[in-house]
Amino acid sequence: MRRREALQWLGAAALCGCARSESKTPPERNVTPIRRVTNTFSEKRYYAFRSWGAGKTLAPVTQVTPGEQSYVHTYFDVTPFSPSKRYLAVTRLPFDNRYPVLGDQAEVCIIDLEEQSIRAVYKTRCWGYQTGANVNWGATDRHLYANDVIDGRAVCVGIDLETTETLVYAGPLYTIRPDESCVLAFPHELRDVTQPGYGVPPKVLDSFATLPPGASKNEGIWRTDLKTNEKQLLVSLADVAAKVPTPPPGKGGTYYFWHTKFNRQGTRVMQVLRCIHADAPEARNPMVFTFNLDGGDICYVPKTDRVPIWNAGGGHPNWHGDGVHIIRNMEPDAGDATRFVQAKYDGTEFKILCGKIKGGGHPSVEPRGKYLITDENGYVDGTAVIKLRLVDLMAAEERCVCAIATIDKKALKDTVFRLDGHPVWSRDYKKVSLQAAPEGKRQLFIVNLQNTV
Repeated sequence: MRRREALQWLGAAALCGCARSESKTPPERNVTPIRRVTNTFSEKRYYAFRSWGAGKTLAPVTQVTPGEQSYVHTYFDVTPFSPSKRYLAVTRLPFDNRYPVLGDQAEVCIIDLEEQSIRAVYKTRCWGYQTGANVNWGATDRHLYANDVIDGRAVCVGIDLETTETLVYAGPLYTIRPDESCVLAFPHELRDVTQPGYGVPPKVLDSFATLPPGASKNEGIWRTDLKTNEKQLLVSLADVAAKVPTPPPGKGGTYYFWHTKFNRQGTRVMQVLRCIHADAPEARNPMVFTFNLDGGDICYVPKTDRVPIWNAGGGHPNWHGDGVHIIRNMEPDAGDATRFVQAKYDGTEFKILCGKIKGGGHPSVEPRGKYLITDENGYVDGTAVIKLRLVDLMAAEERCVCAIATIDKKALKDTVFRLDGHPVWSRDYKKVSLQAAPEGKRQLFIVNLQNTV
């Protein structure tokens, strides 16, 4: 039942002095006891990291995963580096040549970068090729969070790496607040209908859960308190769809949420909204919004006439390292050239970051706003490679840090099996975690940019 009392959030400070947003009815709440499940860690396995491409790269590159199985980190906006930077959190895939079905298990693993060891700390039925098990670190090296399918639903699990105690929460995880107070997510069961490889494997191949046409008032982003296990609907699809500046070009569209991300301060959330139409399911029409911790002050980003509201080119939005701005690939001025662009969280201050350099890939900008990293799929002497691009935005210069052999997209029977680089900064913005497959298996590499940036 909906209550009229005001929401009280742990540490909910408005971003940049922004006052609480317009009044809205507090969402439904559900509080259930936190469950514990039996969990056993594997023994540590010690092995030697491998230097890669010595003398052929701009910065040192090290393969940190064993080569006989496939590994991925979470995504280009979720760092796998632990708060102390000693550990790397990864997902070990059970296979990489077919689409999973519900029941196939992947493993959440921890790599000790000092000891050069790996151990599995959880087995999960909730994983995909592009985001793994959605592994996120808590505020310290002690707790790790992922998802699993328990009692028929994808929910967050919290793993105590000191005691092996593993807790099951009421709601799913996509992004965790930096202070480890809560997690947010759109139901993972509804994620793969717009693009496979990110949510829960279906019970039957190609049979994904869907929503009715329109924008649901009862489904959206769920917030789960990690202390009380209180789960509540933070913002509905209808709430955000109502803020789309112009009507859709056609009727009968269905809205879904996609990527959700706290900024580094934990004071605001970036949200991607998608809308698909039955006559054009491949056109997802993604749009970017941000909102406050109470689900209010919903802002469309960017507010500019230089790019269309619907069917805008580009993609892969991300919080700027300053936690105030959003960056992404876009095609400004209806041109065919993709550029890296930036806007403030409220949609204002739109600008092209560097007009001379093409956008693309999965971009991230460090807090000073000087360096941008992104990936690019290409070919070198006929071999498919992942390139790590390093862009100096102030000098308008670009360098290729490395080009590592990878899975050839042209040879894939389904793009769900693709492997993008998804480069992610370490927490001190001196190193980058990068995905590639020089010997056919998905592996993780650390690129040390300490003497480069």
